[in-house]
Amino acid sequence: MQVNKIEGTFNVTDAKIGIIVSRWNSFITERLLEGAVDTLKRHGVDETHIDAVYCPGSFEIPLITSKLAETGKYNALICLGVVIRGSTPHFDFVAGTASRGISDVMLKYQIPVGFGVLTTDTIEQAIERAGTKAGNKGGEAAMTVLEMISLYGEIDSL
Repeated sequence: MQVNKIEGTFNVTDAKIGIIVSRWNSFITERLLEGAVDTLKRHGVDETHIDAVYCPGSFEIPLITSKLAETGKYNALICLGVVIRGSTPHFDFVAGTASRGISDVMLKYQIPVGFGVLTTDTIEQAIERAGTKAGNKGGEAAMTVLEMISLYGEIDSL
């Protein structure tokens, strides 16, 4: 069986990327940001084409993501935040709202959005996902948007 295979690559040199970064748990989100920027640069994105926009917490990420998508200036957006489970239902509300809101923006504006919002049970788990033994989820979100930008281009050229 022979089918046409359509997929993206990870080399996107002229892209404009917006990164939304939560200041809450900034000692972790800054490491996620470093991972995202490093990944983008290693794959050809010029640092001058990367904007980091800070918001108070993960709950606010969807609103800023929507505002940036609305400008039409970005090829993709990356959302970075940390929500750590506590002893109240607050975690469920913030994590659910952030996830749903980010997804809604992606679909409404038809723009690739990398999901780098950590939802963990403990601070140790968050630290592990920000560049230690579980990798850097900021870097992974950057890889996702690079592939999606390229895939969009492939689909547009059909």
